[in-house]
Amino acid sequence: MKKYIIILLVAFVGVTATAQDKNARATIEVDGVCGMCKKRIETAAIKTKGVKSAVWNVDTKECSLIFDERKTDLATISQSIADVGHDTKEIKATDEAYNSVHPCCLYRDDEVKKDHGYK
Repeated sequence: MKKYIIILLVAFVGVTATAQDKNARATIEVDGVCGMCKKRIETAAIKTKGVKSAVWNVDTKECSLIFDERKTDLATISQSIADVGHDTKEIKATDEAYNSVHPCCLYRDDEVKKDHGYK
């Protein structure tokens, strides 16, 4: 009986240990309008422990990520990006963080969007 319990325990630990990917890939939506936004978003994501790669596309508003699920998750990465002033689909930046970005990066402002060619 002990032998079966040990075998089940080892099997369970093996399954849970492989459930988290050290090179997980995901894409999240992030608001921004320009190259300065791109740099700020990517830097915030990369500075999050466990993030290996972050590339934000100005046109699609998507940030492609490679990260270690054992060290971080999408909510934590989204919070890091929101903390520097950029809304994600999951987390909205505080007004204080949003207002700290460069005036040309105020993506919630219709005039700024228009200046950058967005409708």
